[in-house]
Amino acid sequence: MNITLAQAEAAIKAAKEKAKHLNTLMNIAVVDAGTNLVAFAKMDDAWLGSIDISMRKARTARYFNMPTGEIGKLSQPGGPLYNIEHSNGGLITFPGGVTITNDKGLIIGAIGVSGSTVENDHAVAEAGANAVK
Repeated sequence: MNITLAQAEAAIKAAKEKAKHLNTLMNIAVVDAGTNLVAFAKMDDAWLGSIDISMRKARTARYFNMPTGEIGKLSQPGGPLYNIEHSNGGLITFPGGVTITNDKGLIIGAIGVSGSTVENDHAVAEAGANAVK
């Protein structure tokens, strides 16, 4: 099962609303269950360097079916996933990427957000993911 374009657009809309509430500018990427880009939004004046980061966060969350911040905790020196960020063409292992599930709890995609603090990135990603149910 994959996320639909309508669901991806709903996730982006909710993420943009949360970003505005936090007074920040974001790049927001939504991928399907196979990590293919379904939808993307760059808010006006959001950092260009965050475009790639947002897409990698979405893919990283889906590759391992967990928030990117959790992967980051496991990939610290001495951790069980140390150096994992060098796999799969480069992963992002700090907060801002989360999986998206359907109403049955099945993973149908992921959202990645970049453009602010990792706390804001994660909050915006969660808002987007929670809009899809």
